[in-house]
Amino acid sequence: MMIGKTIDQLKVGESAEFAKTVSESDIYLYAGITGDFNPAHINEAYAQNTFFKTRIAHGMLAGGFISAVLANQLPGPGTVYMKQELRFLAPVRIGDTITARVEVVEIIAEKNRVRLKTTCTNQDGKQVVDGEAVMSPPKPPKE
Repeated sequence: MMIGKTIDQLKVGESAEFAKTVSESDIYLYAGITGDFNPAHINEAYAQNTFFKTRIAHGMLAGGFISAVLANQLPGPGTVYMKQELRFLAPVRIGDTITARVEVVEIIAEKNRVRLKTTCTNQDGKQVVDGEAVMSPPKPPKE
């Protein structure tokens, strides 16, 4: 069984990333899974009359990319999500390549907690999501 980094293995400044190009099917699958059928996401005719002029991805879809980095890389498998704050700064459109990045900003060893800066940027380097997560990294395996 693989586990992620324990509190003793984490270092302030350490980071990890995950990138994905958002497809139309990603948006429809997300809508189906969550039940969020806002026409801004799934109805092009409606979306053309919005501020964004086209369909945009759900903000929480980008938030999910952050979750993927935390779960799979840093701290990694066995980590428990405690808190996530997100600010949605710009739209994510179909065809955008989004890079989620997490960076350790504080280690609270006595509580087995780590605070991470969480961001998403698009292919042009524009930040689309900004936030912060608090995780409880996995405990070391028992000897």
